[in-house]
Amino acid sequence: DVYDALISKRVYKPPYSHKEAIKIISDGKDKHFDPIMVEALMEIEDEFRNIALEHADS
Repeated sequence: DVYDALISKRVYKPPYSHKEAIKIISDGKDKHFDPIMVEALMEIEDEFRNIALEHADS
């Protein structure tokens, strides 16, 4: 959910790139995000990028 919110364009912000979104989530490990979930995301981040590209905002 956070990843999608970060990479999506909103009226109040431009979209972050995949790399920026991953860094924000990674930097939030142990602070805002469960470290196990962040590690799981890091293991499959390429799949997240591919899905995001397939469903990119037009």
